[in-house]
Amino acid sequence: MQKLFQLILLCFALLLMAVGECWAADIWQKERQAMVRSIVQDVNETSRYIGTDELDPRVMEVIGRVPRHEFVPVEERFAAYENIPLPIGHGQTISQPYIVALMTDLMGLKPDSRVLEIGTGSGYQAAILAELSDQVFTIEIIKPLAEAAAKRLQRLGYDQIHLRVGDGYYGWKEEAPFDVIIVTAAASHVPPPLIRQLKPGGRMVIPVGSRFMVQQLLLVEKSDQGEVTTRQILPVRFVPLTGTH
Repeated sequence: MQKLFQLILLCFALLLMAVGECWAADIWQKERQAMVRSIVQDVNETSRYIGTDELDPRVMEVIGRVPRHEFVPVEERFAAYENIPLPIGHGQTISQPYIVALMTDLMGLKPDSRVLEIGTGSGYQAAILAELSDQVFTIEIIKPLAEAAAKRLQRLGYDQIHLRVGDGYYGWKEEAPFDVIIVTAAASHVPPPLIRQLKPGGRMVIPVGSRFMVQQLLLVEKSDQGEVTTRQILPVRFVPLTGTH
């Protein structure tokens, strides 16, 4: 009788755990969908700047699926799906979801795109990229952030992301050229090494401007003949690109 009672208690405990996990998963899903709706609203409100009133459905589907709460500190998880940037330590932030979606859309990723990200941070943008491309290389200059992001991405199953510690201004020459480059910190100018590492026909998305001031999000394109053109997309505010340059 005692063993039967213990078995019943165990089954009941497992049931409660399962219900709790489903409930939590449902809460995050609702939060993510609310975030997606907020991004759609931002896209509509900024359509005259970005030249479209709808982002790539593939990008929005990924944004609505990747668990952003896994990429923010525990004390910030209550706001994980707010459409705002959040601190991740070491003076760095995880970008606003709208900006992540917009920059990803501007890249025009394909499954076989070779992608370089400058500024891994918590790894959220890298995870978004890895959902859309099989070849993602990312550089983070702050070693503790890089180490934490590497463990997080591995735990979440993003084995196709290659991460290293280094100064992203100089790119990743050994793995160049890249179809697409994304820079998630503000530079005072477009780094020449990154231009050189961009394939003909490639694209770079980068915020450019003064430190801790409003910058311009730029779309940099290199023609098949190697001619480089830039187009201003939107005023933004990013933490500065750091390093020895």
